[in-house]
Parts: sequence; structure tokens; C-alpha cells
Amino acid sequence: MLAAPKVGFVSLGCPKALVDSEGILTRLRAEGYAISPSYDGADLVVVNTCGFIESAVKESLDAIGEALAENGRVIVTGCLGAKGETVRNAHPNVLAVTGPHALEAVMTAVHEHLPKPHDPFSDLVPPQGVKLTPRHYAYLKVSEGCNHSCTFCIIPSLRGGLVSRPIGEVLREAENLVAAGVRELLVISQDTSAYGVDLKYRTGFWGGRPLRTRLLDLTSALGELGVWVRLHYVYPYPHVDDVIPLMADGKVLPYLDVPFQHASRRILKLMKRPASGEDNLERIRAWRRVCPDMTIRSTFITGFPGETESEFQELLDFLSEAELDRVGCFAYSAVEGARANELPGALPGELREERRGRLMKLQEEISARRLRRKLGKTIKVLVDKVQPEGAVARSAADAPEIDGVVHIEGTGRLAPGDWARVKVLRSDAHDLFARPVASRRLAA
Repeated sequence: MLAAPKVGFVSLGCPKALVDSEGILTRLRAEGYAISPSYDGADLVVVNTCGFIESAVKESLDAIGEALAENGRVIVTGCLGAKGETVRNAHPNVLAVTGPHALEAVMTAVHEHLPKPHDPFSDLVPPQGVKLTPRHYAYLKVSEGCNHSCTFCIIPSLRGGLVSRPIGEVLREAENLVAAGVRELLVISQDTSAYGVDLKYRTGFWGGRPLRTRLLDLTSALGELGVWVRLHYVYPYPHVDDVIPLMADGKVLPYLDVPFQHASRRILKLMKRPASGEDNLERIRAWRRVCPDMTIRSTFITGFPGETESEFQELLDFLSEAELDRVGCFAYSAVEGARANELPGALPGELREERRGRLMKLQEEISARRLRRKLGKTIKVLVDKVQPEGAVARSAADAPEIDGVVHIEGTGRLAPGDWARVKVLRSDAHDLFARPVASRRLAA
């Protein structure tokens, strides 16, 4: 019997790109391909790229070059693949280049250069598909593309307009993930709060039950699955207010990832972002009145073209007033094809970075202050890994990879994927340090 052809895989970029990678890997396994963990063991390599900012483009081109040097047979997909000329100019020997969210085009290229095995068996792939995340958490992508026209972003030109998945399809995937042992679902898309807009919120069905294709119905149904549900990439629209009571009632995690990007009304207008700093502050206050324990994460851009010192100070004042729990910040980067590049008043790179540093220094103080409020409290955590010196876990306030963690003294009988109750002993600017309050594992 001939050995199954082997495909190597390199996945770069955001969680949305990771979900695309999972879809490609699932299809490869379904068709009987084996997945190689190394370049030298692969018959060809697929590189799923990121092309959002300059540093990501460089990382992707370097990864393609490494795969070519180590293996020689490379198929490129993902956001940088949408700029096929950029890829081929740098690496003319790649076998094929496709854009993002292009499963069929990737598989066509694979079939052309590495014919699929004869008579594949569907049971090679579990119902939840192939996942690149640990067994106990998974990303659940609810839509593709975006209808916004933010001037600093080229995502719509790379991934197209909003295309929401049918609500029944999303919930069936979620059920399969939970049945396979997933204990945390991270809901993602380019704009999760716009879910269903393109479908006019049409009615779908899950288990024979009618549900509208919209954020509230989806979140409420996910909250019935008995696992943590974490919402990412949510814009501060008024209808998001309807989801906050679900958090207050413990149906889903009291956590919201909201990309505010700035606080100055003028800068937000130049960015073509919704709302303003004043509107967002009032919305945050309203959310916290309903759900006082809510964790809010956001991202910001410093040094946007034309940003004055007073407008940057307005952003700092917003952070001081809003007291967000988790913040990421990027110095403005001129993305090829973004309309913001045409705006007057481009700032020097040193100033953009200097402002980013000042913002993050302020946020560290805010984060440290908010984490100190948890000292002495007993909280529920999900264990990510166990080491000889202790376990590393996350609380309801911590998304994987981007937020802080909870360091647990001693491991006891804990294992990755376990829930546990721990008492918080100390904190720093990002993490908590705790000890178990009981040696037994928690049930769901």
C-alpha cells in the first residue's frame, strides 16, 4: 500500500486566518493527505500568510522563503496572497498563489501538484475537523469579510464584504467542538456585531428551533452549551447592549473585545470609524452598570496621519476615564493600498512609536490597578498547561495569546483543560498569581 502524500503547513496571522488554516487542514485530511510536522518530511508545503501591516508582510515573505529553501515546493494562500505580484516578485518559484478564505483554490493547487490519494475515507477526520489550538479551546468564526471602509485597513479588499454563516451551521459546529472536549469557544469574525446584517437577520434553525441570524440569538444559544463563550471583534453598536445581560446572568463570559482604535472625534472620522470617544465612554459606563465584573479589551492606533499632541492626549484621557482591562496598541503603519496613506500630516516613525510607548505605560498602570482589585478573591480558571513549578491558567478575563494568565502554585491533580478554583495571592501589570482552594477538579 502506498504511503499517503504528505503536506506541510505554516499558519501565520490572526485567529481568523488560523480558522482558514483549520479548514484547509480538515479538507486535506478528509481527502487522505497526511500532515507533515517538518519541511523535509513533506511532499509540498502550504503557507497561509498575513498581509495586514508591513511587519506581517515581511514575516510572511520570510516564511515563504524558508519553506522554499527547506522544501522547494510551496503553495501560498492568505491575505498576502491577495497581492500575488508581491509574492511572485519576491519568490518567483512558488507553485501557486491564492488569496484569503480560498479553500477551493488551495485544494485545486494541491491536487495539481500533489494528486490526492485514491479512495479517501471520511472517518479520517473527526466531526469537529482538524484544529491547531489545544483540545480545550477553539475559535468559532461566524462570518467572513467586512462592510466597513476604515481608511487604515485593507481587509475588505482582501477578504471582501460581509458574508455571515447560517446560524444553524455555526451552532452545529459549536456542538461538535463541545462534544470533542472543547471548553471555551472564542467567537471571531472581522465584525462580530454585524453578524447577520447581510442576511437581513433571516430565520434559521438549530435542532428544529427557529433562531434569527443575529448576534443576540447566536450568543444566547451558545450560552446553552455549558462552556465558556468569549466574544471578539465587537463594534460598539447600540444592539450590543442587548448581549450584556447574558454576561451579567452568567450565560456567556463577561468579556468583550471592542476595537475602539482612538478617542478623538476628528481622528475617528478620518479613520471612518463609528461613534466617538464621548459616545464610547457612556456606552462603557452603561455596560458596567449592567455587568460590573465585565472585562473590556480594546486596541488603539497611535500616530495616525495628522494626529496632534492634543488629540493624542485626548486618547490618554479616554484611557484614564474608561479604565479598560486589556489594551493592545500599534504605532500607525502605512499599509499598501490603504486610503489613510493619502492623508496629509504623516508623522515620523519615532513619534508614532514614542506615543505608543506612552500609551502602553499608562495602560500598564491602569491594568495593574484593576488586577489588584482581585487580590484575595477566589476565581474560576481554565488550565492551559502544567509545568513542574506549577500550572498556567486563564480566568474569564483572559483570552489566549493576547491577555494575561493566572500562575497557579503547585499542580496537584490538574491537567490542561481542567477548570479549577483558585485564590488570588498577588498580581503584576498583566498576570495574577494564585493557589488552588481545593485539590479536586471542577466539573463544567
